[in-house]
Amino acid sequence: MSLPFRQVDVFSPVPTGGNPVAVVHDADGLTDDQMAAFARWTNLSETTFLLTPTDGGRAGGADYRVRIWTPGGELPFAGHPTLGTAHAWLEAGGEPSGQGVVQECGVGLVRLRRDGITEGQRLAFAAPPLLRSGPVDDAHVVQIARALRIDVSDVVRSAWVDNGPGWVAVQLRDAGAVLALEPDLVAMGDLRLGVVGEYGVGVVGEHRAGGSGSEEPAVEVRAFVPSIGVGEDPVTGSLNAGIGQWLGGDVLPSSYVASQGTALGRTGRVHVEKLPDGEVWVGGDTVTTIVGQVSF
Repeated sequence: MSLPFRQVDVFSPVPTGGNPVAVVHDADGLTDDQMAAFARWTNLSETTFLLTPTDGGRAGGADYRVRIWTPGGELPFAGHPTLGTAHAWLEAGGEPSGQGVVQECGVGLVRLRRDGITEGQRLAFAAPPLLRSGPVDDAHVVQIARALRIDVSDVVRSAWVDNGPGWVAVQLRDAGAVLALEPDLVAMGDLRLGVVGEYGVGVVGEHRAGGSGSEEPAVEVRAFVPSIGVGEDPVTGSLNAGIGQWLGGDVLPSSYVASQGTALGRTGRVHVEKLPDGEVWVGGDTVTTIVGQVSF
């Protein structure tokens, strides 16, 4: 079986600056084992498979369905695969049934919009509701700080920001402290925070420059997910969505740019906007880097 394939760089207007996602089109005939094996083979943080929506693509329903896999298993939602898959679907000739694109995935329907054209294409998704929010208990903060190899006093605040992948987030004093992290990934992968399933640890710190409406980054973000076979994710839409829901319009401006991937030699930029009603949109540039066929 040979299927169309694209690899899309997300959160960068030019190739190799952001986070790649592998997208397999017309994947209805693949088994779970084939999807899992291909995701392990690509060894990217996420690989997605485009499928027919369960509602048959009726007006007002989903335009397509996507399954999102990491090397370690399937996720109900993830941000950069959502943007990259929408880009691939549109580029392959997909026509939205409404004003925007509607994606079906494990958390339900996710709305997307096109924010304009750069060298690639900027897309944004409406952040799904948090499945878990609120403070992290002190004992777990101690465990997280130990895994990050920092003192617990370096943690300014912390919260659960789980919209599917299981994120817990901590804020440090500034962007420099975030970039200086050299975490113990083995210890982090062994963390037990009293929840069922896998999760990741996100870290955020403010830049001295940047802010509301500025193209300069307001924050630096890093994401560590060794429990699913990804030590550090280059640029992470779901985590940035959760951080926007947690800190946007309060600690951070209601509209800001996050930088992520710096520690890995990437130049990812995530555009976060929190509307007055509390809805958060997460956007980024997308550009295709590979087009071809893949055999199963």
